[in-house]
Amino acid sequence: MAQILNGNAIAKDVKDELIVKIKKWVEEGHRPPSLKCIIVGDDPASHTYVRNKVKAAKYCGIDAETIQFDSDITEEFLLNQINELNNSEDVDGILIQLPVPETINERRICNAVSPKKDVDGFHIINVGQLCLDMPTIVPATALGVVELLKRAKIETLGRDAVVIGRSKNVGMPIAMMLHTDKRHESGLGMDATVTICHRYTPRPKLEHYCRNADIIISATGIPKLVTADMVKPGAAVIDVGITRVTDSEGKNKLVGDIDYDEVVKVAGAITPVPGGVGPMTVAMLMSNTFQAAKTLRDKSIVLQ
Repeated sequence: MAQILNGNAIAKDVKDELIVKIKKWVEEGHRPPSLKCIIVGDDPASHTYVRNKVKAAKYCGIDAETIQFDSDITEEFLLNQINELNNSEDVDGILIQLPVPETINERRICNAVSPKKDVDGFHIINVGQLCLDMPTIVPATALGVVELLKRAKIETLGRDAVVIGRSKNVGMPIAMMLHTDKRHESGLGMDATVTICHRYTPRPKLEHYCRNADIIISATGIPKLVTADMVKPGAAVIDVGITRVTDSEGKNKLVGDIDYDEVVKVAGAITPVPGGVGPMTVAMLMSNTFQAAKTLRDKSIVLQ
């Protein structure tokens, strides 16, 4: 049976370490980091995510506030609200809970957040710096995956990794960090040999790539995409996907991309869903917020 990578426990370690760092930061005369969470509309899942983020922030000693707008606001109104937060010296981190209504251009909104306050790491400057292996704010889910691998002591140097999923906020940044050189400026590289697949990779090829991988990371939202016969014995399997399905008894439950019950018998390490990557995303968002606060307060600090 595989080692179960408990994202809840590892995320708590990250947050508890942040408590100590932020307490020391405040004792040195700084105000606590400040995070503003913007949510547009009344999607229940989005509100749950934001509540969890605000709860985690307060646990770590970060001042967090939810700013809620109705779904019928205009894009220009939202841009003006973001600009006010960008210009406020009392705000260190800004996150826009996605998705936003279809009447609002998601990319334009993400790019409106100041790169130094962009704790989601979605601004084109932060994405570009990540691709150039420069210090930057990294998307929290991707950073959570990397942090989980590091803390679980899963070797990546020279290993073959398959990333299934090519989203610019998750799959792409995970692949970038896995393959880049650890000696470079950002220090985030993990020196793996990476193959990127996605939901349209022909099934025979996907199976071939996965069977030869030491590490499989899937982020597609396709339940049971990765089955036990696709996994090399002893491989590390990280499940980023999350989908709500109805089981045979008519009950709703959350599942990942991995056929967990079967893959756990083959893999060397595996993350559950829920309780795997999800908590790590929230923890790394808190880490990004503290990083943003330090950078904004001390101009000599380089993003890292």
